[in-house]
Amino acid sequence: MGATARYPFTAVVGMDDLKLALLVNAVSPAVGGVLVRGEKGTAKSTVVRALAALLPELDAVAGCRFGCDPAAPDPECPDGPHPADAVPERRPARLVELPVGASEDRLVGSLDIERALTEGVKAFEPGLLAAAHRGVLYVDEVNLLHDHLVDLMLDAAAMGTSHVEREGVSVRHAARFLLVGTMNPEEGELRPQLLDRFGLTVEVAATRDPGQRAEVVRRRLAFETDPEAFAVRYATEERELARHILAARKRLPGVVLTDAALRQVTAVCAAFEVDGLRADIVTARTAMALAAWRDRTEVSAEDVRDAARLALPHRRRRDPFDAPDLDEDRLSEALSQAGEDDPKGPEDDPDGPGSPDGGDSGGDGGAPDGGDGGADPSGPAADGGPEADGPEPGPPPSAGEDGPEEEPGRRPSGGTGGERTSEAGETFRPRLFSVKGIGAGAPGRRSRAETPFGRTSGARVPGERTGPVHLAATLRAAAPHQRARGRDGRGLVLRRGDLREAVREGREGNLVLFCVDASGSMAARQRMRAVKGAVLSLLLDAYQRRDKVGLVTFRGREARVDLPPTSSVEAGARRLRELRTGGRTPLAAGLLRSADVLRIERLRDPSRRPLLVVVTDGRATHGGVDEALRAGAWIGAQHVECVVVDCESGPVRLGLADRLSAALGATRVRLEELGADALTGLVRGARTAA
Repeated sequence: MGATARYPFTAVVGMDDLKLALLVNAVSPAVGGVLVRGEKGTAKSTVVRALAALLPELDAVAGCRFGCDPAAPDPECPDGPHPADAVPERRPARLVELPVGASEDRLVGSLDIERALTEGVKAFEPGLLAAAHRGVLYVDEVNLLHDHLVDLMLDAAAMGTSHVEREGVSVRHAARFLLVGTMNPEEGELRPQLLDRFGLTVEVAATRDPGQRAEVVRRRLAFETDPEAFAVRYATEERELARHILAARKRLPGVVLTDAALRQVTAVCAAFEVDGLRADIVTARTAMALAAWRDRTEVSAEDVRDAARLALPHRRRRDPFDAPDLDEDRLSEALSQAGEDDPKGPEDDPDGPGSPDGGDSGGDGGAPDGGDGGADPSGPAADGGPEADGPEPGPPPSAGEDGPEEEPGRRPSGGTGGERTSEAGETFRPRLFSVKGIGAGAPGRRSRAETPFGRTSGARVPGERTGPVHLAATLRAAAPHQRARGRDGRGLVLRRGDLREAVREGREGNLVLFCVDASGSMAARQRMRAVKGAVLSLLLDAYQRRDKVGLVTFRGREARVDLPPTSSVEAGARRLRELRTGGRTPLAAGLLRSADVLRIERLRDPSRRPLLVVVTDGRATHGGVDEALRAGAWIGAQHVECVVVDCESGPVRLGLADRLSAALGATRVRLEELGADALTGLVRGARTAA
C-alpha cells in the first residue's frame, strides 16, 4: 500500500446516512448516484474515495481503452469490434476524479479534427467518462462546474452512453458508472433541474459530540503516522464489507417490489408533491437495493422509509432559497395512510436487517417517527412591529436631508429613531440588467461573452494550439490554393495554415454587488418591504444567471459588507431578510465601501465583470449629497456598470437618485418599474442608458 493507501471505509466515524447512500449505489448503480452536501472539513471526499476500494474487481478486454466487458463487449466501441475470444484482464474498479477546471474535451473526449481534415484519420482520445466506465466518477465541488459540463455528465449517467459530436464526426461509447458529487452549499447551489438528476442526496455535518470528534482526530492522526499499518487494522472489516456488496448485487435481481410497497412509494412521493415521476422510480430502485443490502427478498416499509429520506429531500425545493429537507412527521403520515402493514417490517423481523460488520449504516439508517425533520420556519419574525403606513409628507425637506417621516402613534423613524426589521414583499420577474461589451468571464447567463460554449459568431486564425475548428471558414481559406497544390479530384488538399478556429459567443456570469440603503427613511410607507422584495427578486435572477453576489448596506454613520462576494445566493437572501433599518443615511460611505469591495474582487477574479446595483432614494443625511455625488463620479470613472433603483415615493419627489445615477453614469429605474411585467418584454437595462 505505502503512500497510495486509502483511508478505510469502515474506519470512518459516524456519517451513517452517507455510508448507506454510497453502499446502496454500489449495490445498484441504476439508483443514479449520490450528491453529498455539507460544510468544508466533513470528510466527504475521504468517504467517497474509500468506497472505490470496496467495489468488486472486474474483467475488461485487454488493451481496450473503454473497459469493455469481455462477456458482453460494446458493439459500437471505438476500439472494437472485439472478437468473441477477446483476452480478458482482471483489474480493480476505477475511481476517476473530475476536476473543477476540466474542459468539455477532457470530460467526454476529443476528436482530432485537424488530423481528420489534413490526414483523413479519425482519431479519438477518450475522456474521463470513458475512463470511469464500470467504475466511480467522483466530482468534487460539482456546484462549481459549468452547467454545460454537468448536463453532459448527468446525461451520460442516465443513458449509460456518451456521444461526442464535432464538425460532422460522431463517436459513441458506453459510459456506465457510479456518480458521486460533493458540494459546499455556501459556495452556491445547483439548479433544481440538475439536482433532480442525482438519485440520492445526503446532508453531512461535523458531529458536535466531543467523544466522536476525539475519535475522528485519533484515527486520522494514526492513519497519517502509518497509513499501511492503519489500513491493516481494518482489512478484515473491509473484506467482509466488500463480500457483502458483491452478495447484495447478486441478490438484487431476485428482490420483489410488492404492490403494497409500491403503493407506499407512490403515496410518499405524491404527499411531498415532487415534480415528475423520476422520484418514484428512484425511490423504488433505492428501496429494492436496500432490501438486497439487508438480506431480504421483499421490500419492507423500513426500506421505503429510508429510500424516501435519501431520494426526496432535494426534489422538494420550490424556491432556490429553500434548503432541501424532509419532514419526518409527514413521511410517517404518508406511509400510514398507504397502509404501513408490511409483514416484513422491522417489528416482525426477529433477525433484524442482517448488516455485516462495517456496514453499520444499513440497519439503523431510519429516523424515529415524530422527529422534527429539520423543518425551517417560513421566515424570520418581524420583530419590528407592523409596517409603516405614514401620512403624506408635508413640505419637502431641503436637498440632502432626510427629515423625520411621522407615523401615527410612533416616534420618527429617521435620524436616531429605533431600529426595525420588516418582512420582504412579493418577489417578481425583474428586468434583465447586463454589462456592456463582450467579456470573457465565467460562463453564465447574464452578459455577452466569448465562451467555449454557445453559438458560433465568427472565425479566426488559431494560435499555437487549434481550438474548435470552423469547418466552413477552413474550406474557404483552402479553396483558392487547390490548383497550385495539384488537386487531383480526390478531395481538397489542406494545409496547417488553412485551419480556422471557431469563435463562440455565449453568456457570462457577473459579480452583482447590491448597495442597499437601510436608513430610517427607508422604513416609511412600507418602502423597505418593497425594497426587500425587489432585491430578493434580483437575487433570484442572479441565481438563475449563475452570478456571484455581494451585499453592502449603509445606515447611521457607516457602511458595512453584510455579504462578501459569494456564489451562495441563499446566504444573500438570508442576510437581506435579517436586515434592520434605522438611523441616518451615509450614502457616500456606502458607495465608497462598494467601490472597495469591487477593487478587491477585481484582484481576485479579473475576468468577472461587476454590476453595481445601488438601491436608494438618493438622500444623504450623513456626509451630504455633494460628497455622495463625488463618490459616485469616482466610481463612474472606473467604468463600472451601475444601476440605480430609485426608491423615492410620494407626491413630492426631490430627484436625488436622478443626480446620483448621472454621476455614476448608471441606468436609473424606479422601484415600481423594476419588474419585467411593467415593460413591454425583457429589457437590457444597460442599453436603456445609451
